[in-house]
Amino acid sequence: MDQAGSRGAPGAVGGHAVSVYTADMLFVLSGANAGDSLPSPGTSVTGDDYRLRDDASPSTLILQLEPGGAAGAAAVAGRIAGGSGIGRPGAAVHCLGMLRLMAPDSDMVEVLVLDSPGAGRMALPLSPLRARVVYSLIAIDDRPGPIRLAATVTGAFARGTRIAMQDGRQVPVEGLEPGMTVITRDHGPQTLRWVGSVRLRAVGGFAPVTIKAGVMGNPMPLTISPHHRMFLYRRDARPVAGAAELLVQARHLVNGQGIVRQEGGFVEYFSLVFDSHEVIYAEGVPCESLLVCPDTLMRLPASLAEAVRQALPGLEQRLHTGAVLASPLVPGAGRARHAADTGG
Repeated sequence: MDQAGSRGAPGAVGGHAVSVYTADMLFVLSGANAGDSLPSPGTSVTGDDYRLRDDASPSTLILQLEPGGAAGAAAVAGRIAGGSGIGRPGAAVHCLGMLRLMAPDSDMVEVLVLDSPGAGRMALPLSPLRARVVYSLIAIDDRPGPIRLAATVTGAFARGTRIAMQDGRQVPVEGLEPGMTVITRDHGPQTLRWVGSVRLRAVGGFAPVTIKAGVMGNPMPLTISPHHRMFLYRRDARPVAGAAELLVQARHLVNGQGIVRQEGGFVEYFSLVFDSHEVIYAEGVPCESLLVCPDTLMRLPASLAEAVRQALPGLEQRLHTGAVLASPLVPGAGRARHAADTGG
């Protein structure tokens, strides 16, 4: 990371806030360990099916990670910080390993298995686990080690992206300031509360996705972070996702032609926050604003996540009502672009 900044009001800085499930909330539905609450990676068996309990509710775990990480069976990977919703402040947290789960629609979720005195075993999903979905365990990493939070940027627009304003202007995202009024898909004009920026090497999880001009009705190319969710409308999605309105990560629309990954050099990302999680228009394409909640803040670069907490202490938003689909609807990523709602 090269640099990060923000525009907004000051506030407090905490540790890494992440959402975890206690062991009894994620259980083995069928297979060798059928009926067991979250097994340790060392006793897990590939092919077993996992499911969240119907009443499962995540807790907010606030972590202070050990500098440089840790390795080894007895190594401390982090400690519980003050204000955590689970565990005892100061208690050691160990990472026992990782489970890789796959849903029937090929959505893959990596789950870190943590353990801490007083809190017991916990599941830390690195992307959302969905209710009423049965996941198959496809891979196990039972090596103890550091707590590896996802190195991704969510809800971010590249420099130069034009955002639709209340008065019809298209303003480059780097020219936006808190207090400006942006048009939203569902709630009309809304006041922008915070703007954050970060400059990163465009490699791996930070390499942006570019939607070429005209592919989704956009007059100019649209470049966004790979985990940024686009708002799509598809009637045929209802049987798959339970809804026709979907938020789909940009990386799952990449097809190597009209929608591509841009590796190499640097990229400057800008994140926008409103009072609620909104769908706004970037180059005419409906995209999400930054969702402020532990699940997404943990995936931001540390300096940018801290900037959000400083500017908006205590703000926690609910996901937009469009169903979240983390993987493509059909084989061949990129096909969903033809049904995109372009705001017309």
